[in-house]
Amino acid sequence: METTVKTPLETKSNLFVLGFFENNETTEVQKELNLKYPFLEKLNGNFEGKFNETLAFPLENGVMAVIIGLGKKEEFNSDKLRQSIASGVNAANKYIKNGTISIELPENSCVKSVILGAYMANYRFDKYKTEKENKIETLEILTKETGLEEKIKEASIIGNAMNYTKDMVFESAEIMTPSKAAEIAYELSKKYGLEIKVLDKEELKKQNFNAFLAVGQGSVEPPKFIHLTYKSKNPKKKAALIGKGITFDSGGLDIKPASSMLTMKTDMTGCATVLGVLKAICELKPEIELHVLSALCENMPSGSSYKVGDVIVSKSGKTIEVDNTDAEGRLTLADALTYADELNVDEVIDIATLTGAVITALGSNITGIMGNNQAQIDEFKETALKSGELVWQLPIFDDMIDNLKSDIADMKNTGSKGAGSSVAGRFLQNYTKSEKWLHIDIAGTAYTDKSYKEIQKGATGVMVRSLINYLNKN
Repeated sequence: METTVKTPLETKSNLFVLGFFENNETTEVQKELNLKYPFLEKLNGNFEGKFNETLAFPLENGVMAVIIGLGKKEEFNSDKLRQSIASGVNAANKYIKNGTISIELPENSCVKSVILGAYMANYRFDKYKTEKENKIETLEILTKETGLEEKIKEASIIGNAMNYTKDMVFESAEIMTPSKAAEIAYELSKKYGLEIKVLDKEELKKQNFNAFLAVGQGSVEPPKFIHLTYKSKNPKKKAALIGKGITFDSGGLDIKPASSMLTMKTDMTGCATVLGVLKAICELKPEIELHVLSALCENMPSGSSYKVGDVIVSKSGKTIEVDNTDAEGRLTLADALTYADELNVDEVIDIATLTGAVITALGSNITGIMGNNQAQIDEFKETALKSGELVWQLPIFDDMIDNLKSDIADMKNTGSKGAGSSVAGRFLQNYTKSEKWLHIDIAGTAYTDKSYKEIQKGATGVMVRSLINYLNKN
């Protein structure tokens, strides 16, 4: 989607999205546009400006106006702006004729919120549909403000990164195999001049990625481990970003019920997220060194699958008794975290659709986070809040390791039924030496079966904007 800035007199759009607060006070942009397309008198008695209220009507020469309510001015903020813009775009989509839409930037508002709201409402995964839905091709920001170019560029980069991630998550597991994800990594490296390593099965064996290899050994699809490196000329910090990459999770021999398997193509959302973040970082060019890692495989049942009771010697040398083959993500992440220890980075972040327990605890709109460095956690929480994403810190206590005790190995891969997300986090903590490690559990928020605020049904692109903003400001 191309984004431009126009004044009311310059625009030639035939579809306008305009916002009004409850007092119906008109802005300079609206007054100027009214001279060109009289519309203000049509609002009298028909529109109150309640938050998310919408009203659509035709103007002259086939031009349409979609009016959105912004609510009370004193209660308005960037989150409400993003949500109201998304509502306006959703209402306007049926009227798009030439792919262009003009959205008013309310005075003294955040242009980034306007653009992200439009991007999120405009997204469609219609690759396999014979009839494509209407969507915006050119977005005009209708304003008399100047100097918005950098903010528009940054917001567009973030919006495109979210769409890039969603495209990967929506793709079928038949297509989005470990090999395909590795191809996408190669494409990124070629486009942006990144260093890349892709480890195949034989190299993974040599480097003792035994926990990772165990998870994938029941599938005919070969495992891949990707390592991409972005490096600025004078990096101010070094970070490793790890994304869980189970391209389909059947549960293995502890097979999932059919209803629980319906969305398991999305179990590689962590990988899709870190690749989307990396794409944006390459375009924003912050002064950092970023290592993006993902252990990619399928977890499938077969005669060669790993079994309950197996003891695995992980890459770290610690042994793991397999208590449940459906607790596979923590095994692949364990080896990836050990690999990250070899990179001499300042901090490590992993993101994963890891536990069903996080959905029980926080629902489908709040992401669970935890780690071993409170300053890092607090900084990420603040960034996520400013980015418009909801997160909640879950605890990790040292004695949670007791839940993972094994009679025959260093630990089991699952613990007791209680505190499942935190215990999984405690398992992962055992495989990182980093003193600044953050774990993000997106099992509840990566994919949604119904729309929520500006977030549409399906793949959400959750945490892409928060991670970009977190990495880009340092």
